[in-house]
Amino acid sequence: MKIAGSVALVTGANRGLGRAYARELVNRDAAKVFGAARDPDQVTEPGVVPIALDITDPQRVAAVAAVAAECADASLLVNNAGVMKASTFIDAPSLAAARAEMETNYFGTLSMCRAFAPVLGANGGGAIVNMLSVSSFYTNPFTASYGASKAAAWSLTNGVRLELHHQGTLVVAVHAGFIDTDMAALVDAPKVSPEAVAKMVFDAVEAGQIEVLADERTRTVKASLSHDHELIYPPIQEFWDAAVQGSH
Repeated sequence: MKIAGSVALVTGANRGLGRAYARELVNRDAAKVFGAARDPDQVTEPGVVPIALDITDPQRVAAVAAVAAECADASLLVNNAGVMKASTFIDAPSLAAARAEMETNYFGTLSMCRAFAPVLGANGGGAIVNMLSVSSFYTNPFTASYGASKAAAWSLTNGVRLELHHQGTLVVAVHAGFIDTDMAALVDAPKVSPEAVAKMVFDAVEAGQIEVLADERTRTVKASLSHDHELIYPPIQEFWDAAVQGSH
């Protein structure tokens, strides 16, 4: 599909990658760009129309549908809203962090896909972009429940692609490592800029590609999945064991 002239909605558009997505859509001459956030006053990017939306509240599924109806001419949905609590599976004090990550990263994304699927179908198919992570591919105990939520969202993305193929909807999975946003502010490692990710993603949308691997680390991990227990998990295990020993 062509970005120019399209009508798009970006969730989590108030900062970081979501803001970069919205800005890139405006730069590519999208006819209208809606920026969704819990607090629409924080959506300040020029040319972006703010929309109030909290995708984590199960009582507001109807609100998601209302947004879809408001954007009845929408042809592009960017599911960018996400949360990371840096929670382990076993030692976390409760399931609160895991539930919050699942509510946003999986159930929120699912709700948006369900709400927009008929709208996109009525408008010729369009596209859905789901922002995933390199953590979709493996489990890191430091961010274990986040990885589980992103793995679930990856499975969701592949399933939605199959279900919506008949109506011509392109479903794009975006996997990335560290992006230079607030979420990775304390990470001392190579990062890709949000602007670069946005450009790659919309190039993929226009080219009809179903997957974006946004950086070298992500490409390496994806290529190593068939040997994950030999190549991916041993160094993670070593690092985790050292951290656990150091805390005692």
